[in-house]
Amino acid sequence: MLDAASGLARCHDRRRAALEAARRPGAANGRTAESGRLIDDIDDERAALIARIDGWVAANIAHRAGASLHTETLGAVIDRMAAKWVAAKHTLDSDPMTTTAPRQREARAHLQWCRLAELTDGYRDLITDVAERRRRLPVW
Repeated sequence: MLDAASGLARCHDRRRAALEAARRPGAANGRTAESGRLIDDIDDERAALIARIDGWVAANIAHRAGASLHTETLGAVIDRMAAKWVAAKHTLDSDPMTTTAPRQREARAHLQWCRLAELTDGYRDLITDVAERRRRLPVW
């Protein structure tokens, strides 16, 4: 499962780079189309990794029929965390020589890291609730 989660983070890194390439000023139409195809391929890879995580959950996590059902699969939750991790990490990697004011960059970085922390807290609560059989994960 850790390999799949790490793979999701790599997918989101590649997806972000493809989006940036497509949005770059002066990007040729061919480059934009190529980026679109690459993003589709990356999203297919993400779907396969999410399914792998969800398959592991179905095979290894006991489900209690009377527990409240969570709205997302664990794979979907981990995919969102991977996306937010990449967004937060990117704020630290951004070029300080951009036209964005330092306070704006700092505020954006703070916001992204706070969002990641909130997702992490929610993930921890979800895992605790599943382990204590108060919640169950959807199995699709």
